[in-house]
Amino acid sequence: MKVKKIKLGMKDVKQVSNGAGKKGTLENEKDTNNDKKLCFESIKEFRKAITPKRIELLHITKTMNPKSINELARILERDIKSISTDIHLLGKLGLVNFKRKTEGRKEVMPVVDYAKISLEIVV
Repeated sequence: MKVKKIKLGMKDVKQVSNGAGKKGTLENEKDTNNDKKLCFESIKEFRKAITPKRIELLHITKTMNPKSINELARILERDIKSISTDIHLLGKLGLVNFKRKTEGRKEVMPVVDYAKISLEIVV
C-alpha cells in the first residue's frame, strides 16, 4: 500500500509578523530529509484546508478514478466550480496529481495514487 508522507509545520509568530507568511497562506516545502512539508499559520488554517468534503474528494478520486473534474462533480453531485476549487487546492498541497488528456477536449484527470496519508506534526 502506497503511503503519502507529509510533515505539518506551523509558522511561528515572528515569521508571520515579519511577512514570511500571510494569513491563510500555505507553503509547500521540503525539509532537511527532502520530505514534503506543509506550513500553515495555525491549526485553524490547516482545518480550513483539509475539510471533510475535501477528504471525501480524495477518497472518491482514489476509488472511482474519474476521467475529468466534470465527471468528479457529477459523481459527488456538487457544483463544478466548488469541486474545481477544492481539487486544485489539494493539488497545490501535493495531495492530488493531474494528468492531461492528449486527445479531444483539453481536460485534466485528477489522480490520487496512494491509499493512506501519514501526517507528522512538527512541534
